[in-house]
Amino acid sequence: MSRIGKRPVAIPSGVTANIDDRVLTVKGPKGTLSMGLTDLVEYKLDDAGITVTPINQTKKSRSFWGMQRTMVANLVDGVVEGYSKTLEISGVGYRAAVKGKVLNLQLGYSHDVNLDIPEGLEVKTPDQTTIEISGIDKQSVGQFAAEIRQWRTPEPYKGKGIKYRGEYIFRKEGKKK
Repeated sequence: MSRIGKRPVAIPSGVTANIDDRVLTVKGPKGTLSMGLTDLVEYKLDDAGITVTPINQTKKSRSFWGMQRTMVANLVDGVVEGYSKTLEISGVGYRAAVKGKVLNLQLGYSHDVNLDIPEGLEVKTPDQTTIEISGIDKQSVGQFAAEIRQWRTPEPYKGKGIKYRGEYIFRKEGKKK
């Protein structure tokens, strides 16, 4: 039994949800999100919120149960509060800047890295070593943050690279003489 799947997803005031043709659409103060619904799980919209239950007791149906409930909860949270990730850059000469709809990164390569900012995301650089990504879709915020981090993952000796705020980088001792 899924402990997460048992609980209904509460719909706060100011948010409307609609299930039509196996598509869930959630509309709130920050925008509108929709997702396709799987056939392995049943979705019910009532006064308590959105309830997710498995169609039958097969292993595949039960494995989708908790995940689908969490994805529905992410839609509701996204249109109410939104999501954000903060990246920190450390290293000599490493910096970031937003120029229009392009994120410009200088990461020690012979060229600058220019990344197009996806639709629906807002990217800010309060200073040269901090990147703040925000948006209403949790998946796209996390994906864009991972794509940025992939250009220079933190290395364990000096800690240079791009890391998430609050991430712990295991440091190794260098070569001894």
